[in-house]
Amino acid sequence: MFFIFVRSRKEMIYKIKKEQFLGDGPIKILYPGLALPNSVDTGIGSIGRIDHPEFHGNTVIKMHPHVNDEIVSYFRSGISEHKDSEGYTENISKNRLMFMKAGKSFYHEEKILGKEEPLEGLQIFIRPGKKDLKPEVLFRDLEHVHSENQWRLLGAPNGGTEFRFSSRTWLYDTKLLEGSSIDFPQLENEGLTSVLYVFQGKITLNDSVPLIKKEAAIITDELSVIYAETDAELVLFVTDENSEIFKEGMYSGNKY
Repeated sequence: MFFIFVRSRKEMIYKIKKEQFLGDGPIKILYPGLALPNSVDTGIGSIGRIDHPEFHGNTVIKMHPHVNDEIVSYFRSGISEHKDSEGYTENISKNRLMFMKAGKSFYHEEKILGKEEPLEGLQIFIRPGKKDLKPEVLFRDLEHVHSENQWRLLGAPNGGTEFRFSSRTWLYDTKLLEGSSIDFPQLENEGLTSVLYVFQGKITLNDSVPLIKKEAAIITDELSVIYAETDAELVLFVTDENSEIFKEGMYSGNKY
């Protein structure tokens, strides 16, 4: 485990190395809370789990349940056909994202059409604000695959996006071009915790923390600037650790 301690416990950056992923198959699993020393939670606030799948070839993940998970399917290449207990059959791709609110009970199947183009992306498991909410499935078409050199809001606890989390959670992405830099988004209050994930490329955070593909940083109350050493695709998770959340979801829940 590798971490960098900055100033005080309330102002810090912890680096998560790619070796901290779990899983030997095509899906690598990150529990971000495991990166923190003396943690009693496998998640961080509402950020329960981050999966990074890479499928080379056609695969079917048969109908299976989710309970009390809010899941964003964020694919950057390949296509997955989604079927669920709410009656939806839809394709998910780099231009079309999906948000499943599992709530009390929800089943779905994934048919990965990876023969022509390998499927790679993230499945993001967010903890709901309350237990047993009504199931819902939402889709979002992206006008552009990438948002270059500016943050794009993908999910939030209130207005501004189709994907509305029931917890105080924000989700952003950007493609930062080589030689460019960007600050973190400005939110309405301090005291939030961020997890910055490098999906592709190489960056430096605050001139001192290098990050490459499948590495991340946990940032709390730290003014942060990101510099792109190469073209880099970034995903940013922001959570209010003091807000109400349900920590016992099937996949997003605490696993200790």
